[in-house]
Amino acid sequence: MPPYRHAPSQPTGRPVGTRRVVRRLLTLVAAVAVGAGLLAAPAHAAPSVDEIDAQIDKQWEKLEPTIEQFNKVRSQLKANQKKSADLQKKMVPLELESALAMNKVGDIASRYYMQGPSQEMGALLVSTKPGTLAEQLVILDRLAQEQHRQIAGVLAVRDKYNAQKQKLDQLIATEKKQQADLSAKRKQIDAEIKRLTKMLPVTSIRPAGCPKIDGVVSSAARTAIKTACAQVGDPYVWGATGPNSFDCSGLTQYAYKAAGISLTHFTGAQWNEGRHVSRSDARPGDLVFFGSDLHHVGLYLGNGVMVHAPRTGKPVQVSSISTMPIAGFVRVY
Repeated sequence: MPPYRHAPSQPTGRPVGTRRVVRRLLTLVAAVAVGAGLLAAPAHAAPSVDEIDAQIDKQWEKLEPTIEQFNKVRSQLKANQKKSADLQKKMVPLELESALAMNKVGDIASRYYMQGPSQEMGALLVSTKPGTLAEQLVILDRLAQEQHRQIAGVLAVRDKYNAQKQKLDQLIATEKKQQADLSAKRKQIDAEIKRLTKMLPVTSIRPAGCPKIDGVVSSAARTAIKTACAQVGDPYVWGATGPNSFDCSGLTQYAYKAAGISLTHFTGAQWNEGRHVSRSDARPGDLVFFGSDLHHVGLYLGNGVMVHAPRTGKPVQVSSISTMPIAGFVRVY
């Protein structure tokens, strides 16, 4: 034992060996508890962009049929509302005609009730001309029957339109409920897609000199794209790496240097300075190479276009990737 260390004095009571055993047991129990806690609550890695995209696609498969059903019900509702309005317009003159006829009948009934038989009827009753009374009564009866038929015809047409309108109103009420239900379901799925989308990194940028670009999932790629697009219009100069002129690999080197990623000023080296991806998996920000000898490189923007420094006489520009044989894509971030 070192000279500056002193053997502890043994207290009375519990032996030192017993205390050591207890401490070791407590340490062992604590370690087991910590280990059990780690096993019980493992760290979960955040879902990848592809996994989130797959979840959004799955939700969209539910949403799109709902949207189309919503559109169908909405178009049917619009058509039926127009039919109902047209019927309502046709019913207006019928209702007016019916009301006038009923008012006429009511006026006649009121006059007879208040004043008794009219002068015309009194004249017929006191007429001494043989056969006149019988003839006039027949005429009056026919007139009454004709008036009755006219009123009955108006009421029949009105009732027919009323029945049709009632059916349409019921259908419209049903479709309004369907529309409300579909709208609620659509909001629910929209909310889920919005929740999933918030988990994605910023995926859309609008860099100066380039079109709107979707699908950018890396901050390094965003910086590189914005930097390269800002050079659109700068001249091509062999061997140049910026800031005011570039050759093809000089532009990609300059763009990713702004993002903190070092690339060699040589297409053949840049081909090996990242991970190769298939064309179907290519994302904006990947390098796209051309020719079997890898003599040209551009910065892929998605949708079949790239920003690149083409050649002498052509400045940095956005072009299709289909103008040259593609060698492959490389992801450097």
